[in-house]
Amino acid sequence: MQVTETLNEGLKRGYAITVTAAELDAKVNEKLAEAQPEVEMKGFRKGKVPMALLKKQFGQKVMGEAMQESIDGAMSNHFEESGDRPALQPEVKMTNEDWKEGDDVEVSMSYEALPEIPEVDYSKIKLEKLVVKAEDAAVEEALGNLAETAQDFKARKKGSKAKDGDQVVMDFLGKVDGEAFDGGAAEDYPLVLGSNSFIPGFEEQLVGVKAGEEKAVTVSFPEDYQAENLAGKEAVFDCIIKEVKEPVAAEINDDLATKFGAEDLAGLKTQISERLEAEYAGAARAVMKRSLLDSLDGLVDFDLPPSLVEAEAKQIAHQLWHEDNPDVEGHDHPEIETTEEHTKLATRRVRLGLLLAEIGQKAEVEVTDAEMTQAIMNQARQYPGQERQFFEFVQQNQQMQQQMRAPLFEDKVVDHVFEQATIKEKEVSKDDLQKAVEALEEE
Repeated sequence: MQVTETLNEGLKRGYAITVTAAELDAKVNEKLAEAQPEVEMKGFRKGKVPMALLKKQFGQKVMGEAMQESIDGAMSNHFEESGDRPALQPEVKMTNEDWKEGDDVEVSMSYEALPEIPEVDYSKIKLEKLVVKAEDAAVEEALGNLAETAQDFKARKKGSKAKDGDQVVMDFLGKVDGEAFDGGAAEDYPLVLGSNSFIPGFEEQLVGVKAGEEKAVTVSFPEDYQAENLAGKEAVFDCIIKEVKEPVAAEINDDLATKFGAEDLAGLKTQISERLEAEYAGAARAVMKRSLLDSLDGLVDFDLPPSLVEAEAKQIAHQLWHEDNPDVEGHDHPEIETTEEHTKLATRRVRLGLLLAEIGQKAEVEVTDAEMTQAIMNQARQYPGQERQFFEFVQQNQQMQQQMRAPLFEDKVVDHVFEQATIKEKEVSKDDLQKAVEALEEE
């Protein structure tokens, strides 16, 4: 077997691989010899079929396997000896397309090699960590928001009309074709208008009712309603309005605290303070991570595989186009041209991606199974009622696993570099942190 270099230009590599007919024939004989003990054929005992007959019967099939294994072996040996790592799957094709049995096999292989990535002097990396304390005003604001979410209702003045957002307490009886149906009746039912908890069109018809009033509400069940006997049917609900109540924020006291799992109001304030500071720390980390990436980008420079930059630029252009055209959900649209700005951003992303991968490999950074499981569970919560199906989908989808593993790996590498960089803390206000975060989004 012979491997001859045909191209060595920047990161581009090209090779001609020749597998001689004798090598190929030896490989075929080797594979047939391995299979011979298990072969059964009419007229021969198991394992006693002559090699010549085996070759006549199975030679063509084994020839293809031997050819593929020989080429794969040559490629594997080449990468092991050269130390090259291809940026993408190498392009491999036969160059003697008129090949016939007894001829040498000639193959061309081309790829772009990943570059040699220089060492990073972490001592040159100086970062600023923004620290924000949870101020009393922020805690009180958060308490007020919690009180609103835990709202109570109090009776409106006698004769007041119900508004959107009010709670109407009522008895109701629903009928289809004049007949009552299961689940269509209730007494003293508290319904918040605008909550969309009833059939579409029901709540809107109760806006303006008063306590003591009787109201017939006519609606149609959706065609896909879960009860098949009601799906698509028109129903009339006879409603007796007992009370009309307006929403009021819950009082900020120990009772409110217990609703949110705290022992008392002081405990709830402590929880809120800790949660706010955790949110601030997460935002500050994002700001510091951007500063780190900027520093790394300025510390190293190396050639990049053009194919990776081009693919990333296309991906960026495609993503931005869809952000500008949210109505287009699929990919049935004109080809999107990449701009110089797309290529500039892609160059940065590819350089930093290769650098972080190299740092992580040398530092033996790994994403554990437990970390992956936790990440999947966190994302599964976005699909209430379908958590198990999502979990199973990810387990069976290698590409999805890689998409979820990549940011976990990157964050662990970033933490590894943080540990070695010089970091100075700076206490700032919540507004200052917010401005720093907004500056990230604008870039």
